[in-house]
Amino acid sequence: MLSLRGVGKSYATPVLADIDLELEAGEVHALIGANGAGKSTLAKIVSGLIRASTGGMTLAGSEYAPRDKAEAEERGVHIVQQELNLIEPLSVAENLFLNRLPTTRGFVDFRELGEQASAALELVDLGDVDPQTPVSQLGVGHRQLIEIASALSRKCNWLLLDEPTAALTTPQIERLFEHVRRLSASGVGVIYISHRMEEIQQICDRATVLRDGRLMATRKVAELSLDETVRLMVGDAPVKISDRRDRTPGEPALRVDKLTREPLVREVSLAAHRGELLGVAGLVGSGRTELMRTIFGADTAESGAVYVGGSDQPQLFESPDAAVRAGLAMTPEDRQNQGLLLAKSIRMNMTLGRLPSKRGWIDRVAECDASRDYADKTDIRCQSIEQPMEELSGGNQQKALIARWLMHDAEAYLFDEPTRGVDVAAKATIHSLMHELAERNKGVIVVSSDLAELMSICDRIVVMARGRLVSSFKRGEWSQEQILAAALS
Repeated sequence: MLSLRGVGKSYATPVLADIDLELEAGEVHALIGANGAGKSTLAKIVSGLIRASTGGMTLAGSEYAPRDKAEAEERGVHIVQQELNLIEPLSVAENLFLNRLPTTRGFVDFRELGEQASAALELVDLGDVDPQTPVSQLGVGHRQLIEIASALSRKCNWLLLDEPTAALTTPQIERLFEHVRRLSASGVGVIYISHRMEEIQQICDRATVLRDGRLMATRKVAELSLDETVRLMVGDAPVKISDRRDRTPGEPALRVDKLTREPLVREVSLAAHRGELLGVAGLVGSGRTELMRTIFGADTAESGAVYVGGSDQPQLFESPDAAVRAGLAMTPEDRQNQGLLLAKSIRMNMTLGRLPSKRGWIDRVAECDASRDYADKTDIRCQSIEQPMEELSGGNQQKALIARWLMHDAEAYLFDEPTRGVDVAAKATIHSLMHELAERNKGVIVVSSDLAELMSICDRIVVMARGRLVSSFKRGEWSQEQILAAALS
């Protein structure tokens, strides 16, 4: 049993307070709550990543107060975090066994390392990945599975999974659940943090709901309805839901013609019309993210053309700066490493795309006014616009990143996994912002691993497989089965 008594954590203000919780060995226990509710903070305290400010814990009847992650792992407590912590230049094998490399006579036994890594990768259906591949060459979905493989490959008493399925496909999720059930049956306790209620209902025994750093309720999952969960998460404050509006698409705001960057993007042609939300579906590795990066100039195209804002002038952008000048905006799937300066203020992160100036100097008053205005428009929950970005929850970080591009006023917007790892309320806000862009006659492209999300908000969905665009569906003409069949083609 893992027992928490009065656990709290404070920075400038309390973010977690008076958490009392009894977790049973062998159970799968969900932590549910809006962004900023304290779920990840609680998980980090349990796993030794941070120290609690108040309260204490016991593990298997004895005091438990890990000074760091390594000490927690010695007690059999392991965590797979929402924001990945792999070392990109190192190989998959080295990342999997970085703190437990097999050695012979004081030297790393790379043959043994490769064999152990291959066995670990098989646990998450990545047997086709070469263990010597640098992690930098893999997408977010594969990196997530590598983190999970690292945890599954060692013996543990408690496993904490923070949004483990956010970047995974349905078959990968099902395989992960098989391992979670196996661990649970062997007596391993699992703490499962997720915003996906269908997963919690499928895999978890009990659930604890947090709100504003406090424990609201602990229930058996079978007794916890969706309505009660939402009420516990948000209290009496209404959740803003933006229904999809019927729109008539206009001329293309962005057109792509036979764009190629082998082997990830192969002769892709598509158009995002003004006033339209265009969804891009596909399985992990299909080339969705790579297509967005190639359009935006983050990766260099080998051939093809991009047309922005109705222009007949073909372009291939050599840098994101060139794409921004042409009228494009993009929020990347990895917001922390590719989109934000975490140590800098909310104000600086929001105005990076378009700094107000007077005679060549930054107009600080105008910058602060614009930041406050867009923080209000995007419903960013913060103490001040001078607060460091790293102190915000994932959902509020995402809204700040979107606010930067709203301030820029582009012709077409590329959103890559814009709601990955965010709560219901933040997701509704982000959807509303995308609808508002379409209402303003902008072109909007949305990449998402959540097919239900695309079917809910989009006017049209295109499907990618193996680097190619293989199908296109209009609203009313698609079904989940058709889209998945196309993605597997």
